[in-house]
Amino acid sequence: MYKPPFTITNKMLNYSMSITEKLGKITTYESLKRMPILRRNNKIKSIHSSLVIEANSLSLDQVKDVIAGKKVIGPQKEIQEVKNAYEAYNKINEFNGYKESDLLKAHSILTYLIEDKPGKYRNHGEGVFDGDKIIFFAPPEDLVPKLMADLFEWVNNDKETPILIKSCIFHYEFVYIHPFGDGNGRTARLWQNVLLTSWNPLFEFIPIESQIKKYQSDYYKVIDISNKNGDSNVFIEFMLKMIDETLDEVLLSVTKESKNISDQVNRLLEVMDDDIPLSANEIMERLGIKSKETLRASYLNPALDNGLIRMTLPDKPNSKNQKYIK
Repeated sequence: MYKPPFTITNKMLNYSMSITEKLGKITTYESLKRMPILRRNNKIKSIHSSLVIEANSLSLDQVKDVIAGKKVIGPQKEIQEVKNAYEAYNKINEFNGYKESDLLKAHSILTYLIEDKPGKYRNHGEGVFDGDKIIFFAPPEDLVPKLMADLFEWVNNDKETPILIKSCIFHYEFVYIHPFGDGNGRTARLWQNVLLTSWNPLFEFIPIESQIKKYQSDYYKVIDISNKNGDSNVFIEFMLKMIDETLDEVLLSVTKESKNISDQVNRLLEVMDDDIPLSANEIMERLGIKSKETLRASYLNPALDNGLIRMTLPDKPNSKNQKYIK
């Protein structure tokens, strides 16, 4: 069985322990589950950052507008990239990170109406560029199917490498193989998220790409160094650092958001099930309260104001058929 060249270092283990500890803190808060606006904003940050790395010129606000279905003036190709990425990132939980066919499906979504052959491996030579500067030439096109098959075989059969490290190795190896004519970087970053989310669901809403964007030149530099060294060690350490620093920012956001959520709202969220509409009477029964005024003032209105729940009939707030959904 093919094994990518790498060595687990103390730095990797230290970052892995720090990441695991920070994930534990977020899980303790049960925070992201209760913060749909933060979750949504983090996902949009991931999409915007990943596209900016690939020279998409749309601003974060323009990306938000495209996703909201608003008219945006800009290059149609870049607008389509946003639509495609939003669809792909919304399927992170549906993709199986260990199936090559799912990766091809993800690429076909990311490059819909952009690539001539979405979801198909390249049939020509390719290189990795940082702007106009060539970083390296990818392996010949006739080797791509075998290299990708070997990579997925390793991902599936290697039971010793921790998934945090394994996801970084996959990211590097994928970029090195550069299997597609376009969309390789976007697919590599998405697929690392897919692998990590299968291990810990919080990763669906942790915008690692935004941290990579801040260190974009370093990102390409460590790819180059790893290519010259003949192993992915430097790249793995860099990516673990990006994940660790992203979690610092998420923890700050979570702490800030948590201060805005009262005990009553937290209790309301605890008694409501995801995506199941409940009437005011049903919610009162679950909460064990009898006053509709208390329900509205202390529970429903603050939760609605913070975007934690929504009405099923928003145009008729006082309808007798009104229900609330988390």
